[in-house]
Amino acid sequence: MIQDNQKNFSRLQMLIDAIVIAVTYVLAWMIRFIGPFAYSAVRALAFEEYMFALIFIIPGYLLLYQAFTLYEPLHMQGRRLVLANIIKANVLGLLLIVFSLYMMGESDFSRLTVYIFCVINIFAEWGVRLFIFSMLRKMRKRGLNQKQMILVGYSRAAEEYIDRIQQNPQWGYVVRGILDDNVPSGTVYNGIKVIGRIANLSVILPANRLDEIAITLGLSEYYRLEEIVGMCEKSGVHTKFIPDYNKIIPTKPYTEDILGLPVINIRYVPLSNTFNAMVKRMMDVVGAIMAIIVSSPVMLLMCILIKLTSPGPLIYRQERVGLHNKNFWMYKFRSMEIQPEAEEKKAWTVKNDPRVTGIGKFMRRTSIDELPQLFNILKGDMSLVGPRPERPFFVEKFREEIPRYMVKHQVRPGLTGWAQVNGYRGDTSIRKRIDCDLYYIENWSIGFDIKILFLTIFKGFINKNAY
Repeated sequence: MIQDNQKNFSRLQMLIDAIVIAVTYVLAWMIRFIGPFAYSAVRALAFEEYMFALIFIIPGYLLLYQAFTLYEPLHMQGRRLVLANIIKANVLGLLLIVFSLYMMGESDFSRLTVYIFCVINIFAEWGVRLFIFSMLRKMRKRGLNQKQMILVGYSRAAEEYIDRIQQNPQWGYVVRGILDDNVPSGTVYNGIKVIGRIANLSVILPANRLDEIAITLGLSEYYRLEEIVGMCEKSGVHTKFIPDYNKIIPTKPYTEDILGLPVINIRYVPLSNTFNAMVKRMMDVVGAIMAIIVSSPVMLLMCILIKLTSPGPLIYRQERVGLHNKNFWMYKFRSMEIQPEAEEKKAWTVKNDPRVTGIGKFMRRTSIDELPQLFNILKGDMSLVGPRPERPFFVEKFREEIPRYMVKHQVRPGLTGWAQVNGYRGDTSIRKRIDCDLYYIENWSIGFDIKILFLTIFKGFINKNAY
């Protein structure tokens, strides 16, 4: 139900955004052709022709807002981050509009109108979100649209559920207390008290106006589930079950129905869906071809500099582990002196490593040495976005040391990834890198890929941890 509430709220927010985009766009046109900038305006296109562009602008901007997590709860992100994402989405939208006009050869469309629209829309979207957040907060303080509930069972699941409810007041849930047989009455967690024993349900349910019951029993008490569910069902109160299996299944499982038999899948991997995988592969091929064309002058220059500064091949091949644990040869511009393969396999480069050439230091710092991997993407060994691949030696090492390390091989490795744009590159925490990789694997979407590629342009290429 919480997810349904959040989805409905996000849909309402998208509708409001569509209206705001349309209104600010019309306002920008009025400022340009009727308001203070009208003296220099040349109306080469009719009003209707400008408005026709909204057919593409509105859905385009909504997709950008989705990619920049603007439909996540404001309370969870913080106001500054939301404002930053609004600015990023609008600036990228502006660039895409101007680029589209250039590609279509449309010289009569007023660029100033687009610039005005971008500025006004940023302020309008920010103001609307602040207004909605303020109204929701006032409603909660007055006790409007709140759902009263109690938890049955004190466990890790109960604590995590309380944390999430308190972090998201817009959901409107109020936890009145916890019932448990093993924790003393009066015990408090984040302001929520243990108010009695589980047997008190038979008294509490008829006497209180509760909207929901959440069963949050610990694993050792699951034998009582049937009894508790039966009591709740008799009262007619909506009941939900929150399993306490985070340490057993530390991921995001999902349930499917197999001819009436519920089956829990331990991990949700969107790219295991054939259609999703095909869409991502199409994006990879088109993106790689475009990137090769754009970066070809840089790659040609690097070839010349590598050849002039050190003897040896231009391209360096290194064995890496990819999709379904299959090994492949990953390409890079050679940034080190030639060395025996046995020595190269032993360890990563370190700070001031004497094996790295002069031009190699620059290529590593700017990630230019990774550009030949665009051809790995065309071959199907890699993707534009995904977990970075590792050498077989380190894969064998990390699979024993780091829980869930091998899950990253359920998708194609990437040229860039969520870990890289969050700063986990080179000599950084492997565990945090894996956490980012798992988050990406379980939350993949086209919008998420676009966001990572966009962030890579701004902060993913320069690698301060590369030696």
